[in-house]
Amino acid sequence: MTRFQRICLVHYHEIGLKGHNRAAFENRLSENLRFLLEGFPVVTIRRISGRLCVFLREGTEYEVACAVSELIRRVPGVARVSCGYTCERDIALMGQAAVAAVHDAGDFTTFKVAARRNHTDFAIHSMEMNVLIGDAVGEAFPDKIVRMKDPDVTVGVEVVESASYVYALSLPGIGGLPVGSAGKVVALMSSGIDSPVAAWRIARRGARVIGVHFSGRPQTASTSEYLVDDIAGVLERTGCIAKVYIVPLGTYQYEIARVAPPALRIVLYRRLMYRAAEAIARKEHAQALVTGESLGQVASQTLENIRATDAAVTLPVLRPLIGSDKLEIINQAKDLGTFDISSVPAADCCTLFMPRSPETHAKLDAVLAAEELYPWEEWIERIVSEAEVHTYRQCGLH
Repeated sequence: MTRFQRICLVHYHEIGLKGHNRAAFENRLSENLRFLLEGFPVVTIRRISGRLCVFLREGTEYEVACAVSELIRRVPGVARVSCGYTCERDIALMGQAAVAAVHDAGDFTTFKVAARRNHTDFAIHSMEMNVLIGDAVGEAFPDKIVRMKDPDVTVGVEVVESASYVYALSLPGIGGLPVGSAGKVVALMSSGIDSPVAAWRIARRGARVIGVHFSGRPQTASTSEYLVDDIAGVLERTGCIAKVYIVPLGTYQYEIARVAPPALRIVLYRRLMYRAAEAIARKEHAQALVTGESLGQVASQTLENIRATDAAVTLPVLRPLIGSDKLEIINQAKDLGTFDISSVPAADCCTLFMPRSPETHAKLDAVLAAEELYPWEEWIERIVSEAEVHTYRQCGLH
């Protein structure tokens, strides 16, 4: 059988709905894929008929093509990726390519062919291609059954101006918009389950993410810092994070806990974190803050306490998880690959000097009165100057 060049056909949905800006989003996704696929045997990436096609080097093995497809499907902006072949616009060759593509798709009982021609200069119309290529597949797999509704395998055939593309193995992507298409944000990141998911969700909407981790050091060990670095490593695989600022907050929390009303400690801690994150955002020219809060999940996440913490900053605070329950967040963390890391116990600033009965309905006037005891501006300046910066390979920077 003829050997065909392997390709990964990248389908997108939301980008296709864009108007005059569509080309900019397509170019951004293409650049992101090119950046993330460094080290893989990629020849080139081209736009073909409302899709992007990743051409792999001739002789690329199936396992490598699968690894490329698995990475692509997790890149923001990708709705689906199909692993297959390209060949000349010859119906016999297209039938052979379809058989090869079906071999790659794994075990199946039923199949159908979904062919389309994007240029009418190809003499064979779509319905006839379905029949002819279906016959080739049926001859190679005589025990398989054609089923038009909900088959196990759908053989896709795209005929464009200069070539044809044939595939049978398709994987769902995560959708969204390409990283780098929607500005920059600063995300407050703990080593827990929620905040990595929040950072990933906002990256999936096209934002470039700068992380800020508030460690309890020197009052606690630095375990949480290592875990956040591991979490950032997971996000880095699909270009979803650029930097993480490590901010030791333990000394400042001790000063707050020493004289503040115990019930208000958590709100005061968070207002300090928000102010520090906003200062870093100004430094990074970011346009919003992001947190992993879910309404009512813990004491700091009631509407009153959210309002009291938001009042400490002027930048908008985005909360991608605000309406999600814990089980949804856990499932997404598992799919993302951060759940096991986040499940490792680690003391950080969130558990430091916790009061027995935290305020769940903080009054802003009381919070402001308590804050008068502290040199906030001096603290923020010191925090930003002493923060440790870790960098990662993120899309949208090139």
